[in-house]
Amino acid sequence: MKNDRQAKILEIIEQEAIDTQEQLQQRLQELGITCTQATISRDIKQLHLIKEPVGQGRYRYTVSSQRTRLNVADKLRTIFRESIVSIDHAQNIVVIKTMAGLANAAAAAVDGMNVSYMVGSLAGDDTALLVMRDAESARNFCEEVHEMIK
Repeated sequence: MKNDRQAKILEIIEQEAIDTQEQLQQRLQELGITCTQATISRDIKQLHLIKEPVGQGRYRYTVSSQRTRLNVADKLRTIFRESIVSIDHAQNIVVIKTMAGLANAAAAAVDGMNVSYMVGSLAGDDTALLVMRDAESARNFCEEVHEMIK
């Protein structure tokens, strides 16, 4: 149902200049899809829709050119969050313990996050080592991850 609704939203905004959530909700209702404004708002966020100017002070919804990259980043963060058992650091080295077989996924997720102060990563079956530029970067990264996985 959600996937069908979101597919229709993409069809509608491709064919028409929709500039408000109310217009989008009305068009969906005309197509037999009933939903709330809150649902449409969530769909817009999940689909990474943005408003672009069309002239004369008017705007329309369109798909962000960064949509694919953002979806991949979100998926990597989810993998990262779901696979971690523990994280700790010593000096500039961060050690991430994961469920068996998921260390590579966790390391790939970190690599995909483009952490500017990370030098590199190495992963085994259930442990990933991250080399940070300095001890403070390692400590800060661990704190950020602890917040993320709470």
